[in-house]
Amino acid sequence: MVPEPAADGLYELARLAASGDKDATHRLLTAVTPSLARVVRAVLGPQHPDLDDATQRALMSYVDALPAYRGDCDPATYGRVIALHAAIAVRKKNLRDAARRAPAEAAEGIPSERGAPGESLLSARRMQIFRELIAELPTEQAEAFAMRVVLDLPFEEIAAHSGAPLNTVRSRLRLARERLKERIESDPRLREALGVNEP
Repeated sequence: MVPEPAADGLYELARLAASGDKDATHRLLTAVTPSLARVVRAVLGPQHPDLDDATQRALMSYVDALPAYRGDCDPATYGRVIALHAAIAVRKKNLRDAARRAPAEAAEGIPSERGAPGESLLSARRMQIFRELIAELPTEQAEAFAMRVVLDLPFEEIAAHSGAPLNTVRSRLRLARERLKERIESDPRLREALGVNEP
């Protein structure tokens, strides 16, 4: 396994990769791929059929976005945010496609997902439901919420990555929580699956 370069080394690799240096691009991608793949897996789930494609898309988007990278955060965090956007876009597309293909099935509830090794079926189902609910949020709210929950970014970093004022980020997070709460409370199947008591 290739050790990840120190943060300073990643900044230099990102600068060189942005200028078209193929060796630097390869070394940078080798360093950040595991981190970006974890973000995609967290949003899509470990058994998602588009997991590998979504990870590849995230990596291509990362390389394409490098010329715009200003160094405001470390290059790996920059990549994780891009991976988050890519994974949410895939999740939303899958949700739209599923609704078009089988509206009756979609109305019956959210399908369960087989758990990864060591993960209980109940836990896997709850994570699947959580992922589906995030995909139902408006894009700005979904991205802010996922940056906070999946990436554990502070409000200030979410604001920097989304290009939104801090109060807008706070508002998006509040609205996302309220919308998720209302969605769960209004659906007895979701409450039961998530183990939430009656509202």
